[in-house]
Amino acid sequence: MDDAQLQELKQRAPGLAAIYRTGRDTILRAHDLATLEQARIQVLGRKSPLTEFLRAIPGLPADERPLVGKGGNLIRKELDALVEEREAELKREALSASLAHERIDVTLPGQSFPAGHEHLITQTMREVEDIFIGLGYSIAEGPEVELDYYNFTALNTPPSHPARSAHDTFWIVEQRETMPEAVLDADRGVLLRTHTSPVQVRVMERQKPPVYVLCLGKVYRRDSDATHTPMFHQVEGLVVDEGITLADLKGTVAHFARRFFGPDRTIRVRPHFFPFTEPSIEVDVDCGLCGGKGCRSCKHSGWLEIMGAGMVDPAVYDFVDYDPERVSGFAFGMGVERMAMLKHGIPDLRLFYENDVRFLRQF
Repeated sequence: MDDAQLQELKQRAPGLAAIYRTGRDTILRAHDLATLEQARIQVLGRKSPLTEFLRAIPGLPADERPLVGKGGNLIRKELDALVEEREAELKREALSASLAHERIDVTLPGQSFPAGHEHLITQTMREVEDIFIGLGYSIAEGPEVELDYYNFTALNTPPSHPARSAHDTFWIVEQRETMPEAVLDADRGVLLRTHTSPVQVRVMERQKPPVYVLCLGKVYRRDSDATHTPMFHQVEGLVVDEGITLADLKGTVAHFARRFFGPDRTIRVRPHFFPFTEPSIEVDVDCGLCGGKGCRSCKHSGWLEIMGAGMVDPAVYDFVDYDPERVSGFAFGMGVERMAMLKHGIPDLRLFYENDVRFLRQF
């Protein structure tokens, strides 16, 4: 609104001119967006003086209505435009203040984050791999969801073996309704593998002797307590060649124990039974906590079990078309969690899976 229009409005409708001046000053005094919104409602809202004045136009003399109506609409447009201008100005000021206040000095060093590391289970598996790769072994892997044939039958485990029971094994497809049917038709089942030994059978199926292989991975059994979990990790080794004897097995185990647990450690071999090895043994290592004198950790025996092993039963060779008259071999298996517990003095296997950073960062 120019000065001439404002002067005319002062003469013909002094009340309307006063409303314009007051509204304009109120809008310009707003110092932030919240105050501006309050000013807009006060100046242009439904209960504002301008709105009330425009509603009273029909009561004015007929010769004054055109000028007052035209002036009122012009004032509303002027004040609306002034609100938009003031809003844009306040936003620019707020942005400038924010940039000045929140400015980042890019020359300062960045925020550092602690670097992670391999889980203790992974570290243990890598350490075992390194030891056996140094002996000339290769690494083999296989499926975790396995066929009944590879998990049991081809390893000389008969259908009546208790490990086939649903109480001990996680079955996915049993092809059965009762346990007698499982005995009669066991080879059609699909399960989560209970050990990594099926990988050994798969390797022998596609490779003729000599075989020097290490099999590592997850296995699954229906166990859960301080020393057992439903999912855990195993390391199993297989050697098949000409002239392999139990002495070769004992020498391999002794070398591994000294490399893994320390150069001063000794082992003890005890007879045992496994369906796929004959003869079978269990291997103990002297307790590192008490030096073999006996303590609560070793049940006062001075020894801790580390693996089961034995010479491969010739019956296993029938499933892979090996000649038992020409070759012989041995196999061994260890639980990775147990090995880590024995080496580092960890009392409860479940600590490996609780993801407590206070525990994990110690290793």
